[in-house]
Amino acid sequence: MKIYDISMKICYEMPVYKGREAKRPVMKVESDFTSSSVYESKITMNMHTGTHVDSALHMLPEGTTIDTLPLEKVITKCKVFDLQHVTGGISEEHLKEKDIVEGDFILLKTKNSYLDILENEFIFVDKTGASYLEQKKIKGVGIDSLGIERAQPEHETHKILLGADIVILEGLNLRDIEEDEYLLVAAPINVIGAEAAPARAVLIKEV
Repeated sequence: MKIYDISMKICYEMPVYKGREAKRPVMKVESDFTSSSVYESKITMNMHTGTHVDSALHMLPEGTTIDTLPLEKVITKCKVFDLQHVTGGISEEHLKEKDIVEGDFILLKTKNSYLDILENEFIFVDKTGASYLEQKKIKGVGIDSLGIERAQPEHETHKILLGADIVILEGLNLRDIEEDEYLLVAAPINVIGAEAAPARAVLIKEV
């Protein structure tokens, strides 16, 4: 069995959505061995920083929260698709080339995993791509960018996917992952009432 960690490492210097300072995680040591018998620290970070799962409340006023997410939706078989040739948005035409069927959880590997573009001109899923995935009735979609959409004032991609009860997993690192089928484990932390939560995402492959 081979386990691949596809999560982003959390630190202040990490890439964050559009480089926004407010999204940078800040860690503070609250006690150490110079003043206490224990070492304890705390972290302050946006729920959408690094690898995380979105719930519908992120974009839909009456949407579900992360604590209601069934774990079988994020601990599941998945398909990784290599879309490194795409520039800009991943469209319906790009996705039609892939073997996507109802109930799939798909991960989209793009040039985001290799180039220093995560904070700005990252590859995303456009409105036509989101509509196609809605029609295919997939279970979930993950991508190696800090947002599944970019520069969409109406947030069409998020709203189409979340409105169709499709899980969105963002902030993946798929650099070392080949196009194939895997077992995905991407359970978010269980925060009551939250619209998203960080996750430690891994892929498992039997060898």
